[in-house]
This record gives sequence, structure tokens and C-alpha cells, in this order.
Amino acid sequence: MTDALIPNGCESNGVGEKDYFRRGCNPLAQTGRSKLQNQRADLNQQIIKQMRMRAGAENLLKATGNNKVRDMVMLELSYVNSNLQLLMEQLEGLNSSVEVYQNVHPDICLRLTGYRNRKDSAIIPLIPLGLKETKDVDFSVPFKDFILEHYSEDGTRFQDKIDDLMDLRKACRTPSRNSVGVELLASYFSQLSLLEGRFFSPNRPMGIFYTWYDSFTGVPVCQQNISLEKASILFNMAALYTQIGIRSNRRTQAGLEDAIDALQKSAGVLHHLKETFTHTPSYDMSPAMLNMLIKMMLAQAQECVFEKITLPGIRNEFFSLLRMAQEAAKVGEVYEHVHQCMIQAPVKDNVPFFWSTMAQVKAHHYHALAHYFISTSLLDHELTLSDDEDKQEKALSQVYDTMPDGRSALEILRKKQERRRIGKAHLKRAIMNQEDALRNQSLCPHLRKLDILGTILEASHKRSLAKFEQNDTEDEFTDYMEAPDII
Repeated sequence: MTDALIPNGCESNGVGEKDYFRRGCNPLAQTGRSKLQNQRADLNQQIIKQMRMRAGAENLLKATGNNKVRDMVMLELSYVNSNLQLLMEQLEGLNSSVEVYQNVHPDICLRLTGYRNRKDSAIIPLIPLGLKETKDVDFSVPFKDFILEHYSEDGTRFQDKIDDLMDLRKACRTPSRNSVGVELLASYFSQLSLLEGRFFSPNRPMGIFYTWYDSFTGVPVCQQNISLEKASILFNMAALYTQIGIRSNRRTQAGLEDAIDALQKSAGVLHHLKETFTHTPSYDMSPAMLNMLIKMMLAQAQECVFEKITLPGIRNEFFSLLRMAQEAAKVGEVYEHVHQCMIQAPVKDNVPFFWSTMAQVKAHHYHALAHYFISTSLLDHELTLSDDEDKQEKALSQVYDTMPDGRSALEILRKKQERRRIGKAHLKRAIMNQEDALRNQSLCPHLRKLDILGTILEASHKRSLAKFEQNDTEDEFTDYMEAPDII
């Protein structure tokens, strides 16, 4: 803790002046992100008001035996529950407002519509994690009383340092979206660790109540336990990392590396939170929810890895297409796991519908890309005598867990009819996945508003249809074989 908060005889770690506490904080910035944060804070206050009204009405309902009063209370309860539902939907809408967190580029064109450089292409949005909101806390009286009782010193001597600590905590409510903001949260977290050992006894409550609002439901949690404060700061640190990563310019190599680094750090902080604070009362920090969030951040990092590989452009070449197919299949697989995690109880009850639908859409989209790349490698490239048969055979065999129809890789490569048949089967699966992605997007009101996503999905679908028409002949026998999954 700071010099003045540590009575004589205790070691100091030399934290600086009051201005230092405000570094990494930007409470007056009227950015889209800060406006969302302010709206979240207002919604939290409205939610707690409605919950208090509901609790009062429910208590009155239990206490009264008057039928007229019961009818009036039941009517009031219906109004309160309706208002709560509307507020929850508004909060979900804020959690679905991903556009303001993205890095905006003025000139966008379609992504992956060809095998060209995509430095100016449109990017599918990523999902950020919103910061938890809290109420102000007054440390003055409890700390001064403790110093007087425990260290036999006048607590008023340390008022400036107590004020500094309160300023630091207040600054942590509006951290800037950069590394300095993360350092601000880390600084306060380290102070809490020092305070916990010197001022917070497990046998004697300090009388300091910490109130934090659930990031997904807005429901407040109030405890005297400093562990709630520490866990919430860690959660916000992870959330800040997601916002930093998503803010990175994913049209550049450096920007993608920054995004991958930030998303992986977010997953690391969330993992530490899950392993260290196992009994947090707030639902957004429950083990099930944290496990889902970790998977989501790692999936988004994997998506950025795919984008980094495709940044120079995708060459229409056999080995390059096979590699891209496997990379896309990996992204689709991890998003499929995220979606499955989101629709399982108890996570599904509070995770935004926008999030689970976005994960499902991305799973379909990247699986479709994988099948499209495989089909292109088989339909556009024939094995010639100059080609390295062994190299192509090994590359193709590594794409499948089980070879299509029991054929060997070499047999598929050498026979044009087999290449064509299996290539078209992959193309059909690409089209089916793209149609599923478009259908799922249409079911979510918030996803329908993402014009960039809709444009990318439609372009990919049209590209696959055009490819299928190019390779479809009327006199060709229809074979309904299903293409196997891609490893």
C-alpha cells in the first residue's frame, strides 16, 4: 500500500502521487464505448430499483390475507416483471453492440471473394466483453478506525493516502482502452493484495461493502468480502483486453498480432480468475460462464490466426488451398465448441442470444470455407506427371480422418472423375453450411443489423453457387455422396 496508509514500522512500496492514479483513466471521453458503458450503468440502477420493488411486492403478497390487496399486488408484480424483462433486453442489446468496438476502415470491400490480397477487405466483427459496473466505496472511516485500533496511531494522518486509494479505485471504473488502462487495473489489484494481508482479517469484517453489477444481467452483488473486489477487477482486466484486441487493425500483420496477443491474455486472466476465485456470487464469474468466455476468447484468437495466414492473399494452388481448408476447419471447430457451451445450462439462461447465434454463424461460415477450399483444390488442379505424387498424396490424406468412399488419396488424385465427384460433394457441403449461416443470421435481430456480416455471408454463398454451376453438367449422373469432415 502507499506510504501513508502503512503505519510506522511497515515497509512501503513507494506508489506515486495522486496524478499517477489517474493515468490510464479517461472518465470524460465521449466515445461510443464510453457511452455504452454509461448506458450500462444507468440500466443497472434501473434494474436494482425494479428488483427492490419486486422484492417488496412479493413480501407484501406473503404477508397479506386481503384478497383485494393481493389482486393489487399481483397486478403491480406483473408490471414490475414486464419492466425487468424490458431492461434485461436493453442490457442484452448493449452486449450485442459490437460495432463500436471494432476498428473501422473507410474503404471496405468483400473478404475472401477471390484469391487476392485482402488488406482492405471487410472483416467479420468480433465479440468484446463489457466492463462490470460498481458503486463508489468510502474507505475513510473503516481504515482510520482500524489504524487507530490495531496500530494505535491517528488515522487522520493517512487521510491523503486513503483518498489516493479511493481515487485509484474510481479511476478503475473508466479505464482507457490501451495498455495503460490495463496497468491501472493491475496497480489497483496489487494494492488490494497488500491491503488484504494488512487490513482485512477473516475473523473481523471491516464494514466495507463492495457492490458490483453482473455484466450480463445487471443484477447487483453486495459483499464485505474483498475477494469480490479482486475478482471483479480481474474480470474487468480480461474485458479490457478483449476491447483492446478487437480495436486492433486486423487488416495489418501487426494489428492481427496485437489482437491475438490481447485475446489470449484475456483468456489467461479469465482462466486465473476461474482457478483462483472459485466461489464468486456473481453469475458472470461462475465457473460455467468463465469456461465459456475462455473458449470464446480463444476461438476469436484462432479466427485472427486464420486471418493472419490469409492476409497476403490465398493462392489458387493445390497445397495452399489444402492448408487453408484445414485452418478454416479449425476455426469452425472451435466456434462449434463455443456454441455448444453457450446453449448448455446454466450458461444459456443468461448469455446473449446474439453471442450464441454469432458463434453458430461463424462455425457454419468457416466450415463452408474449408469445404470450398477443398473443392477448389480438387476441381481446379489435376495431377500431372511433373507433379510430386507422393507429396500430393500425403497432403490430401492428412485432410481426412477417413478417406471418401474408402478410396485412396492417390486414386482420387489420378482419376479426374473421382476428383470431380468428391470436389462437388465438398461444394455441396459448403453451400449447405453457407445457407445455414444465412438462416441463423436472419433469426437474430441484432445480427441482421450487421450489414458487413450479411454481405460477407451472401458473397461466399454466391461464390460457391457460381462454382457449382461451372462444374455442373446436365448429362452428368447425379451422385449424392456426402463429403467427409475436414481435419
